[in-house]
Amino acid sequence: MTISVEEWSGKDRKDENFPVGSALIAAHLRPHVHAFYAFARNADDIADSSTLDLADKLARLDVMEAVLLGHGDASPSAIKLRHSLAATGVTARHAQDLLIAFRRDAVQPRTPDLADLFHYCRHSAAPVGRHVLALHGESEATWPASDSLCAALQINNHLQDCARDLETMDRCYLPDTILAKYGSNINDLRRPTATPALRAVLDALLDECDRLNREGAQLPTLVRNRRLRAETAVIVKLAQRLSTRLRRADPLAARVKLSKGDAALSVLGSLWRLL
Repeated sequence: MTISVEEWSGKDRKDENFPVGSALIAAHLRPHVHAFYAFARNADDIADSSTLDLADKLARLDVMEAVLLGHGDASPSAIKLRHSLAATGVTARHAQDLLIAFRRDAVQPRTPDLADLFHYCRHSAAPVGRHVLALHGESEATWPASDSLCAALQINNHLQDCARDLETMDRCYLPDTILAKYGSNINDLRRPTATPALRAVLDALLDECDRLNREGAQLPTLVRNRRLRAETAVIVKLAQRLSTRLRRADPLAARVKLSKGDAALSVLGSLWRLL
């Protein structure tokens, strides 16, 4: 009997800030979106584990990649994604790119500068959008806008969880150079509320998110598939709303998250994309 290398945290699609293969996506493609998400979720859980040591984390991620590429069977989610890729003809490269980010998470708890953060987003977030676009047969011309939108969502998530990431994993995605620029440091993340200096850091990163959101807002105009066009329009609205909420609230005082009303308004504001 093969023992799985996976270690599921209990998180699933409902815990994300964005829809993962929602009803807006064609029914025959949803299982393939979900297969990619399950692979990403399980790999992320390995990198974030509080019980596995570094060597074990890296070894398990290597096994997931090997199974994805057809070697062994110790990763159920990698097997499922491997079958999905075979059925759809989508490259394994996007899933392999995710593993680059998760290996980075395992070995690098700090983020030296903004360039490093963007490099991380290129591997942790951009592959998700690129994979979904590939499933729909969309052109690579959609990638820059998709990469920007995915990066905005990723950085928003870092801001949402900045205190928890440090407390539970000793990990900080806020760039050292930006913390220093505004006279803050990671110890400010251990306070019950954000200091003025930390608030300036958060706002500076939200300025980057605003720029990325403006670039990402072009994605629905580039997507040819009507249903995916609507899905991406919803995600654009959700990313913009989350950035706005993070501007107005303190993520140290309480986790800032989207409401059901945010989701409903984002969907309603995007349905015209189906016309």
